[in-house]
Amino acid sequence: MDTSESSTEPQAEEPAPERAVPGPSGPSDPSRTAGPSGQSRPRGLRRWAMDTRPLRRPAYRRLWASTAVTAVGSQLTAVAVPKQIYDITGSSAWVGAASLAGLLPLIVFALWGGAIADAMDRRKLLLITNTGIAVTSVLFWAQAVTGLDSVAVLMVLLAVQQAFWGLNAPARSASIARLVPEEELPAANALGSTVMQTGQIAGPLLAGALIPVVGLAELYLIDALALCVTVWAVHRLPALPPLDATVARRAGLREILDGFRYISGHAVLLLSFVADIVAMVLGMPRALFPQLAAETYASYDEGFALGLLFAAIPIGAVAGGLFSGAFSRARRHGWMVIGSVVVWGVAVTGFGLSDSLWIAVAFLAVAGIADMVSMVFRGAILLSVATDEMRGRMQGVFTVVVAGGPRLADVLHGTAGSAFGPRTAVAGGGLLVVVVMLALAAAMPALRRYRV
Repeated sequence: MDTSESSTEPQAEEPAPERAVPGPSGPSDPSRTAGPSGQSRPRGLRRWAMDTRPLRRPAYRRLWASTAVTAVGSQLTAVAVPKQIYDITGSSAWVGAASLAGLLPLIVFALWGGAIADAMDRRKLLLITNTGIAVTSVLFWAQAVTGLDSVAVLMVLLAVQQAFWGLNAPARSASIARLVPEEELPAANALGSTVMQTGQIAGPLLAGALIPVVGLAELYLIDALALCVTVWAVHRLPALPPLDATVARRAGLREILDGFRYISGHAVLLLSFVADIVAMVLGMPRALFPQLAAETYASYDEGFALGLLFAAIPIGAVAGGLFSGAFSRARRHGWMVIGSVVVWGVAVTGFGLSDSLWIAVAFLAVAGIADMVSMVFRGAILLSVATDEMRGRMQGVFTVVVAGGPRLADVLHGTAGSAFGPRTAVAGGGLLVVVVMLALAAAMPALRRYRV
């Protein structure tokens, strides 16, 4: 793996992706002890703090920095688009329709983008797609500053942006295994997930503060400028072509289907996807947050309660990331996934049974911590088990599952909440997560037996 400053270094200088690279901390560091592999291990409180070893590798640091910048910038656009659509139409239905308009392109291009990421230099693909997203943000700015006020234009731009993001995400995630050694994959995933969750908190707060001061158009422009930083950071990455350059590669329907056949032939990969589907589809209660804020927690002020409910899971996830040092020492990655999904279900059940807003928020924060653990170890399993020529397609499926699961949950929980009441729907969904996950773990041992 080439972590040099230049992106034009010879490919021969890139170490094999599966080779463990010694960390920079030596045995003379008094805060660390030797681990079983001969590497130093932190002691005391430092063993729980976030493992930042991947950031010592220049190439990964650039990729992570680009993620940190866009994590906030992208949330500005994510707030501005529905706000502008609502300002134009005065209808929440149109806001919901816009969300669905971006879903189909995301699904299609994430699957196709995974196949492309396995067929070409991933750095080039990241350059192309990040540039495309930046241009789309500039077009968002142009339509806003000219006062076009066209919902159709906004929905088309959103669809195009989601298509570029679908092409980008698999290549970005699949590249991590080429930039850090296998033993640092959990730490690298924790670092990336933490900045993404931080962006989901800071971005909307920043957007809410900026809209009255600078207006919607400037939010799009800020996002576009942030994406320019991303393009520069990706340009400084080493080349990431397929490892076997002698094999001709395509990125068509057959290659996409090959990815699904690959998943079906590797039970631990299949179960890692199913675990996330179980947790998100059965146990993501966000569609019921408005009703719960208006009815169950109305005494706390509806707007205040709603904001806390939406912020609680990301806050918990960030807290889990900041204290993720233990992730790097875990070897039973399968059990970490199973345990985190079960904890998610228990926490969601507790949330559904809570009369107090603060207890409810505490349960959601615990759910956020569990979600962070699940994300980290599912990502590590995908990058470790899949071969490099399949990692892009696996990440494409991963992107579809992560994006589609919560949307399906919105439909399921919205329907169940109307039929049985919001608290019953939430608590019942959490219990179903626990029961289904434990049943899967018992019936299919591949995940619980998997370890590094």
